[in-house]
Amino acid sequence: MELKKDYKYSLLIPTSMGVRLTPVNGQPFHCSDIFKMTATSAESNVGSVASFLGLPVKILTSFVKGSPVSHFIKDNLRSRRMDFEGPEFEQEDPWGYRHQINMADSGFGSRGPRVQNDRAGEVGRKLNVKDFDLDKIFGQDGVQIVHLSGLIGALSKETSQFCLDIARTAKKYGTKISFDLNHRASFWKGREAELSEVFSEIASLSDILVGNEEDFQLCLGIQGPEAGGEGLEAKIESFKEMIERVKKVYPNGSIYATTLREVVNTNNHKWGAIVSDNQDWHVIMPRDIVVYDRIGGGDGFVGGLLYGILKGWQSEKATQFGWASGALAATMNTDYAQPADEEMIWSIWEGNARVRR
Repeated sequence: MELKKDYKYSLLIPTSMGVRLTPVNGQPFHCSDIFKMTATSAESNVGSVASFLGLPVKILTSFVKGSPVSHFIKDNLRSRRMDFEGPEFEQEDPWGYRHQINMADSGFGSRGPRVQNDRAGEVGRKLNVKDFDLDKIFGQDGVQIVHLSGLIGALSKETSQFCLDIARTAKKYGTKISFDLNHRASFWKGREAELSEVFSEIASLSDILVGNEEDFQLCLGIQGPEAGGEGLEAKIESFKEMIERVKKVYPNGSIYATTLREVVNTNNHKWGAIVSDNQDWHVIMPRDIVVYDRIGGGDGFVGGLLYGILKGWQSEKATQFGWASGALAATMNTDYAQPADEEMIWSIWEGNARVRR
């Protein structure tokens, strides 16, 4: 994939930031009284692979003015070596704006994870292009890839328009567009026709499309995998057939990707991936990985895949790096991967967990 050369930012990512509360030691949320708090969003998770490995990443978001949570989030983004900008909104009153809260029980062994999102009054729902100079960001600063998520696209009417405007502006300036469909039924309730139109236009402009079988069916109306033979090989072939249908409807894309996951138990998953680059298929058969916390593994995959694309690697190598970045994220108590260097990720791909001295 040929990328824009004259740029200030490798990745530009619109997102709604919040905090995640996770019980320590793998305990359930409802009977815990000690929690780790981290700043989080699915979209910033994607950008962390590139930012920790030295590429310039910028976050577009919004904040609550004077909020200690906003302060915490800004410090976290700086620690991830990310640039950011966004308007600050007055809280107004105790029932006004705030940042989302993600309550995440990571699960353990035979007890599966449980996640509940509290998004009441979420300040990220106010994202609007009037608060950003997109012509400067795309036209003067320059951006190689803008990464959009269906979570932000469906968050509110304003954010739907925000993502559309960003995609249209990116196309105007030759920036590549990555779109992770990320369907959430609760976001779509009562807005199905409206969001189908929005997502279809963004997908038609996108160069990189990511989603699972439900995402492609529910966001874009693509027929899902057909029931065929038994076993993993048959499942992979049915996924390929679905992606071929996506290509026919959205031919602008050059990369189409999905992950494969089989849960043996909370801490033992089989992890794989399928990527099509319009010329070849790159299939990583599911391999055993040990999971500390599964949340963010898919974002880690997308982040690693985009990093490989930004580095100009062949699709096969970028897919491998994405797979290993997702596996790395699953070993961390943040929901984003924090690689020390590329070697840390390649060691995971190679299955080399020996001590490095």
